[in-house]
Amino acid sequence: MSDQQTVSGPETFDRMWADLVPLGRDPDSGGYHRHAWNGADTEVRAWFTEAAVARGLDVRADRNGNLWAWWGTPGPGAVATGSHLDSVPDGGAFDGPLGVASALAAVDELRGRGLTPTRPLAVTVFVEEEGGRFGVPCLGSRLTAGEISPERVRGLTDASGTTWAQAMEAAGHDPHAIGADPEALAGLDAFVELHVEQGRALEETPHPVGVASAIWPHGRWRMDFTGRADHAGTTRLSDRSDPMLPFAHAVLAARALAEEHDARATVAKARIAPNGTNAIPSSVSAWLDARAADGAVLDAIVDGVREVAAKTAREHGVEHAMVNESLTPLVSFSHGLRDRLAAVVASRAPDPRVPVLPTGAGHDAGVLAAHVPTAMLYVRNPTGVSHSPHERARPEDCHAGVLALADVLQDLLERPVDEGEG
Repeated sequence: MSDQQTVSGPETFDRMWADLVPLGRDPDSGGYHRHAWNGADTEVRAWFTEAAVARGLDVRADRNGNLWAWWGTPGPGAVATGSHLDSVPDGGAFDGPLGVASALAAVDELRGRGLTPTRPLAVTVFVEEEGGRFGVPCLGSRLTAGEISPERVRGLTDASGTTWAQAMEAAGHDPHAIGADPEALAGLDAFVELHVEQGRALEETPHPVGVASAIWPHGRWRMDFTGRADHAGTTRLSDRSDPMLPFAHAVLAARALAEEHDARATVAKARIAPNGTNAIPSSVSAWLDARAADGAVLDAIVDGVREVAAKTAREHGVEHAMVNESLTPLVSFSHGLRDRLAAVVASRAPDPRVPVLPTGAGHDAGVLAAHVPTAMLYVRNPTGVSHSPHERARPEDCHAGVLALADVLQDLLERPVDEGEG
């Protein structure tokens, strides 16, 4: 790293980003398929390890497979930053990796300023934040925080039937060791996650960087509709038990209820059996993703979808079940720490009124917020598109994010979070 200590964090960000972008990228769609414990995930974990070691950081994998790259000896009063490297299926380049690359670049920036931390700093990579392979989001942070049982996680399966335990073991980690790690969290004074904005509020301002205020309550529900397979050309409509019909009603109900409550509800994943063009399905399994500004509205949407699904299933002779697979309550980031970050960011901002924004997107920071003083920075996204190959952030805005994160980390390392801020 000695040759990089004389250059700025934004410069080293560009170098790292150029190395990272090709990994796990589909050459046809331009999207990414980096999922927990698959080949692309192994590649990006190796990229992170190499980049961190080149900076003299001590890289360790914890019991849940999360990576921690330490500047200084791990111990009490540590400051941590980072994000995730996994993607949704055919996802974008920036969601998650921007926060990881920016964190490493921020270390370069701080070194270039001559900073020698008196407390340890960690750059983290959490496993399976998106839930793209095993269905449940933020598994690495949820396990560490003790918010999901190891037994449940070990038994989760992907679309091919491979369990988390099998995949984790094949990747060289011990699935029997996973579980809560209260000591790791107790050693953190603060955690800051930088993330590409998933929306375009900042684009309507002169600000390249904003601060998070809250994360909406959100969750995922699995809906199972079980009917009877039959011939599409010979079976009379009145004789059918077609699970596609109540499924379709549930999808439309989700959209209508989201519009009614100014919320978000999406059904974007479904498995249909036997999945033939000339066969009435025997079953449909689908996943509802719902998000709202408060828990009562979220409950109203989910209850409404459940009621419509159950009613139409009965009408069509179809069995129905709806089960929650993950649920995150409202996360309101500490106002004291949030305002402290905003003040630091304002020192470079074109206007001192740095935007403070809520989001409907879930993050590892939202999980950790219940256990560690936590905050988030957003980097401007010119289109607002996310979870898509069209996800974007301008190079100059990424550079502004690196500098803002370095400023925030320096401030936190020099002055611990006090009781009012946490």
